[in-house]
Amino acid sequence: MSPTGELLAVSERQALEFFALGLRDVSETSVNQEELLYNASVLAHYAQVSTACTVELPAPATLGDVFDQFVADESAPRDSLRMEMAAAQCLLLAGFFEDQMRQRHNIRWYAELGSGFFSQAAVHERSSRKAQVLDAIARRFETWRPRHEQLSRELRDKPYLLTPS
Repeated sequence: MSPTGELLAVSERQALEFFALGLRDVSETSVNQEELLYNASVLAHYAQVSTACTVELPAPATLGDVFDQFVADESAPRDSLRMEMAAAQCLLLAGFFEDQMRQRHNIRWYAELGSGFFSQAAVHERSSRKAQVLDAIARRFETWRPRHEQLSRELRDKPYLLTPS
């Protein structure tokens, strides 16, 4: 791999650590660590999934995509994994990408939708520990969403994350 390729390649773990540190910086010290890691994993996952992906489910480009896939399609299953995916996409787009989505979408409505999706995911989740985390994020969706937004703004304000050599 070329030196530039090595510099730009990011592993899943590196992406998770990057977003965990970023969220920790925009959160109070008493933040729940399981919730913080879950939120970081959402950001890390979607940082590595293209909107044009053909191998797995692509990342949504807009909140309209979330609506079409998870609300308008009434024939789709309402299992835990699908509801969690819908919730995570609402959190990503209504939080981290709020500035870009605000002009075309009602952020508050999608935040309520996302919270409801997390609640449904928790109800259908088989693992009690994961169900507790999903339920906690559902209840604190409006605490986490602005943190995602703040992290996004802070990252945009940093012109270079890589230091030139």
